[in-house]
Amino acid sequence: MSDLIVPDQSRLASVQKVCLAFQYPYDSMNEEDFLQSMRDVTAWHMENSLFYRKLAELENFTPATIKTKADLARIPAVLAHFFKEHEVLSVPREDVALHLTSSGTTGQKSQVFFDNWSIKAPQTMLDRIFEHYGWVTPAQKVNYLLYTYETEEGSKLGTAYTDHYLCKYAPADEVSIALRLQGDGSHNFDFSGVLGALRRFEAAGLPVRIFGFPAFLAETLERMDLLGITLKLHADSLVFLGGGWKGKASKAIPKKELYAQATRVLGIPDARLRDGFGSVEHCIPYVECAQHEFHIPVWSEVIIRDVKTLEPIKNGVGFLSFVSPYMTSMPAHAVVMGDLASLHSNCPCGNARPFFRLQGRAGTTQNKSCAIAAAEILGRSS
Repeated sequence: MSDLIVPDQSRLASVQKVCLAFQYPYDSMNEEDFLQSMRDVTAWHMENSLFYRKLAELENFTPATIKTKADLARIPAVLAHFFKEHEVLSVPREDVALHLTSSGTTGQKSQVFFDNWSIKAPQTMLDRIFEHYGWVTPAQKVNYLLYTYETEEGSKLGTAYTDHYLCKYAPADEVSIALRLQGDGSHNFDFSGVLGALRRFEAAGLPVRIFGFPAFLAETLERMDLLGITLKLHADSLVFLGGGWKGKASKAIPKKELYAQATRVLGIPDARLRDGFGSVEHCIPYVECAQHEFHIPVWSEVIIRDVKTLEPIKNGVGFLSFVSPYMTSMPAHAVVMGDLASLHSNCPCGNARPFFRLQGRAGTTQNKSCAIAAAEILGRSS
């Protein structure tokens, strides 16, 4: 995208190089390119955000500290939860091109502000991931089933924004939304509408693309099983989930079981069943490979942090922490998520980049994300 440039090309040229010049899943980028981009974006936030400058001073940190890959863990990281209570910008408010929130109908909402660069760079990354897997099919119409929120005009909800954005990769014949907006502003899971759409899609014979929360797909498959209903959707159909189970973790189906059920009930091959991970606080897309692992793309690095000290750990389970230079609008270039994860390598899919496995989520009942709010809707609809 030749029109996509960083806010300051003289100071952030390395950021643009890392985020746009290199291909998914890995490329010839050397370590120094990434380190330089992190030095430059960290300096940017220190100069343009009083909060982040004070945080760096408190930790006696300067960008020159970043000399090796191990030093990335020393970049002052902000807890994702912080953005649920504070608005922090590194650009003038008039440069904000998009404002998204993370939660659904209830709970605390992360307030994340994007300049033009910070939202379009991850979108370009997602374009390259879909191209890599052969999911960009402009000549093939598809039908869409979105397990996401039906929104009012001007909605700032991040999950709905993402799911509708995913519809750009293949032209739509029909789009059906599972979480219907009610008159009081709440949402209801419309199972009968979903089943009707799936039956129409089977009869139409076009590929079907199913995006959104896994809890709703699981609920659909369970109810279809109880009703003895199986369908045979087009073999080129695609399931791309995201958002996690969160508040429905106790009812979560192991991923392999969910995928096997989707193949049995809907006829979609296992290789066309994928999960995605991301958030409004960290928009780098993480997409499962054919072996269903979340590889770390060339544009980011993952650090696993001890749950007590937040120090990096080499093995075991800890807080999932990301570093990436793409975010220039607010200091979320180093962020600690509420998710627990472990880091691994040597995936049989052939991607040489390491991958992480989600192991659960830390937090309190007050810290509700999109998936938690969606799970509450699912509970009301049961």
